[in-house]
Amino acid sequence: MDLLISTLSETPLHTLLAAFVALVIFAFYSLYAILHLIAPKPRPALPSEKSYITTTPNGTATRQLPCWHDRWLADRQASEIRAQNDDPTQLDIADTGSIDPAEVRMSVVFPAYNEEDRILPTLKEAVEYLDKTFGRDPHPHLRHAQPSRARSPRRHIQNTPQDDLSGYEILVVNDGSKDRTAQVALEFAREHGLHDILRVITLERNRGKGGGVTHGLRHVRGEYALFADADGASKFGDLGKLLEGCEEVVDGANRGVAIGSRGHLVGSEAVVKRSALRNFLMRSFHLVLMILTPPATSRIRDTQCGFKLFSRAALPHIVPYMHAEGWIFDIEMLMLAESAPAVPVLGHDGAVIGSSPGIKVAEVPIDWHEVGGSKLNVIQDSVKMAIGLAVLRASWMMGVYRRRLT
Repeated sequence: MDLLISTLSETPLHTLLAAFVALVIFAFYSLYAILHLIAPKPRPALPSEKSYITTTPNGTATRQLPCWHDRWLADRQASEIRAQNDDPTQLDIADTGSIDPAEVRMSVVFPAYNEEDRILPTLKEAVEYLDKTFGRDPHPHLRHAQPSRARSPRRHIQNTPQDDLSGYEILVVNDGSKDRTAQVALEFAREHGLHDILRVITLERNRGKGGGVTHGLRHVRGEYALFADADGASKFGDLGKLLEGCEEVVDGANRGVAIGSRGHLVGSEAVVKRSALRNFLMRSFHLVLMILTPPATSRIRDTQCGFKLFSRAALPHIVPYMHAEGWIFDIEMLMLAESAPAVPVLGHDGAVIGSSPGIKVAEVPIDWHEVGGSKLNVIQDSVKMAIGLAVLRASWMMGVYRRRLT
């Protein structure tokens, strides 16, 4: 140690400074290389995963999935080629929110892995609410149309939802289940006449909850898209609260996100009865979340609740850039919403009066109860989530993940 101190004291200052800078650069590129090796890289969808099974009056049918994401991807790639060719006459669609028009009012995505024992009550509750609220006809005659939900005055003119659009769809993403999850869902669809409304998408290999949700959201046709846990822990009727919350925060391009929150339940009997270890890990993870995530995301009390709603215009700014496929995917979604490009804010005369950065997120208190059969390993998955969050945040900060496709 004395020799080291003596050597450092005899070394010129500019040499020490150069050595320090070199060490920092080496550390940066070493970390960059390590992140490239360990950061999650989602696998492409297999051909069979781009089709779905649904019931018909005569049995079942396998059909091609509509996919707004594939068209967006083709347009985006063509746009980047034009940009490389410096063609000023062509529009660069990057981050403009280009997406196919909606065909139904609401899309619901249920990621499901070995859920044959828990998915049936969830589907019953969901269909009862969706039938009552949206009906099954995407374009009902005006005389049969249900009264429209009261809305606040619109502050936007782009991507305005169609007021005459109704109907819904349910996408059950069967994430490589080993049980009868798909069969139970199809039997339910047949009993309730949900032909081509309830669609079962089967992934050949398990991808994780995040992978299942992302895959489902790539194929939604709704003006709004909800993903919900298949265990029914959240009260499905609270979807109305999320719709109201999303409408309150939509920006000039009709982009908005509303998420169910259990933050108000902290201290309640439902939480207190959980094990001390689980509550400790929950608080520790929230502390890590506050430290590692950007400002808007860090202020969210409950990032992990499996009940989140997106306006259709918000999807192209989030879904194509998703990487996380495990439990941490919710946080990446919220970070992507926060970092979405700004859109212009228009005055009453149509003039641009400012800009609105990011996609606003409404955190909405909902009813929730714990359901047995959870696949979450409290200790193991908590550690994985903390590590995954650190890798995720570092990957975005250091440019390993980018809002581009090259």
